[in-house]
Amino acid sequence: MNIIITGASKGIGYAIAETFAAHGHDLYLTSKTSKDLDASVAALREKYPLVKIEALAADLSLKSDVDTFSKWCLQNTKPDILVNNAGYFVPGKIQNESDGQLELQLNTNLMSAYHLTRALLPSMLSNKAGHIFNICSIASLNAYENGGSYSISKFALLGFSKNLRLELKDKGIKVTAVCPGAVYTNSWAGSGVDPKRIMEANDIAKMIYAATQLSPQAVVEDIVMRPLLGDL
Repeated sequence: MNIIITGASKGIGYAIAETFAAHGHDLYLTSKTSKDLDASVAALREKYPLVKIEALAADLSLKSDVDTFSKWCLQNTKPDILVNNAGYFVPGKIQNESDGQLELQLNTNLMSAYHLTRALLPSMLSNKAGHIFNICSIASLNAYENGGSYSISKFALLGFSKNLRLELKDKGIKVTAVCPGAVYTNSWAGSGVDPKRIMEANDIAKMIYAATQLSPQAVVEDIVMRPLLGDL
């Protein structure tokens, strides 16, 4: 299968890419920082030399970059699985966060997935098959202290997933919303949080891969994962 993953150079995105590569699937990756993306691609190619791994750096908060990346994807492959993982977290309160913060979070966490999915969907529709994963968050399910615009954007991404699921269920295309709690990635380094207190990126990747292994008539609509001891 051909797997397209955004935000793939680190953390959850990289773990997903490695999991699919380990099972022999071809990868088409993107992330914002070309240096990090190149390093990740080199590591994956060294470990999985028989797998086709291609990448193009893009800032998916910009629709022009989404358009460039989607055209590149369609020129190189027919997408079977799309993982909308690009996103970032900035804490804040609605009442006093910086002006423009909502727009920045929406553009990265929601609009990137919206525009890329719309661009790749015609290919999936023509094949009458495909699987779209949207990496939402526990912040998509419940408001939390200092969540601000991030939580708003993740609530919206979950709404996007649910509407997409409704539209595509009779088209042979599966849609899964993934809502993880705290996952130990580089953003947690130096935080003082014990890595064993929260989940591993590979935990998320394993569940996503498992969801792709079902019969064509079965779909996992939502994956909700939390640390065993609960949210931080």
